[in-house]
Amino acid sequence: MNRRQPFITHEYVGNILRFTDSAEAYWDEHPLEGDSPKHGAALTEYQKVKDAFMGLVIRYTAGVPVKSLEGCLERLVVCHERYQVCLGEYHEEECIAPLNIEDWLCQYEEFVQVVSLCILLHRVDLLKRFVALFDRAGFAGQDVLYEDLLKKILPGRAEVSGFYHEGYRDLIEVVYAESKEASSGWLKKYVTEWYSGFEACAWHGSHLTMTEEDGSYYGYWAFEAAAIAYLYGVDDAQIEHIVYPSDLVEYARSHKPESMAAQGHLHDEVTV
Repeated sequence: MNRRQPFITHEYVGNILRFTDSAEAYWDEHPLEGDSPKHGAALTEYQKVKDAFMGLVIRYTAGVPVKSLEGCLERLVVCHERYQVCLGEYHEEECIAPLNIEDWLCQYEEFVQVVSLCILLHRVDLLKRFVALFDRAGFAGQDVLYEDLLKKILPGRAEVSGFYHEGYRDLIEVVYAESKEASSGWLKKYVTEWYSGFEACAWHGSHLTMTEEDGSYYGYWAFEAAAIAYLYGVDDAQIEHIVYPSDLVEYARSHKPESMAAQGHLHDEVTV
C-alpha cells in the first residue's frame, strides 16, 4: 500500500472499504427510521452519501491510482442526486440542495471537494450534474469561490465578489493576486493553515481516535487548493504539505481525455 498519508494501515483501510463498499446494500436492507417514512428515506440516503464520500477519499489516501477513483466519484454524485430527491420530498421543496453550503462550513468544504475532484479527474460530465443540484437551489452567482471553480470550465458563470465563509479568503486571493509570486504565496498560506481552519468539523482529529478495526478518519485533503492551482496555472512547486494532493494536480495537467475536446468538456481559457 503506497499511502499518501501515514496514519492508516492496510488492515484499517480494508476494514473501512469492506463497510463502505457494502454500505448501499446494507442501508437498503436496514433503512433508518425518522419522524415519517419520507424523513427516514432522506436519512438513509444521506448515510449513503457519507459512506460513498468516505470510500472515495480513503482510497485516494491509501494510494490507489488516480484514474481508478472515477467510478467512486460517479457513485458519490449518484448518491447526492438520490438524496436530493428524497430530501426534497421530505421538505416538499423540489429544488432543495443536498448540502447547506451557505450556513455550514463543513458542508461547504465537502461541496468544493467534490467539485474539485470532478475538475482534477476531468469528469466534467459529473461536475455539471453535481453543480446543477446547487444551481437549481439558488446558490449560483452568490459565492466567488463557487464561481471561480466553475467559470474556467462551464461557460456563462457569474462574476461575483461576495463569499460565504471567511476561511476561504486566502484561496480566493490566489485567483486575484497581482502577480504569479503572490498567487503562489497565498496558495501556500491557505494549504499551511487549512487543517486548523476546520477544527469544528467532525473529521478533524479523527486520526487520533482510530483503531485497526474502526475509525472515522479517511484523509485530510485540500482538494480545492489543488483545483485552483490547476485551473489558474499557479506555481505550486514549493508546496510540500501533507494535505496538498500534488499528484492530483500533476494528473490534471498531464491527462486530457481524447473525448473531452469533442464533447466540449474543457475550454481553451483554462490556464495550465
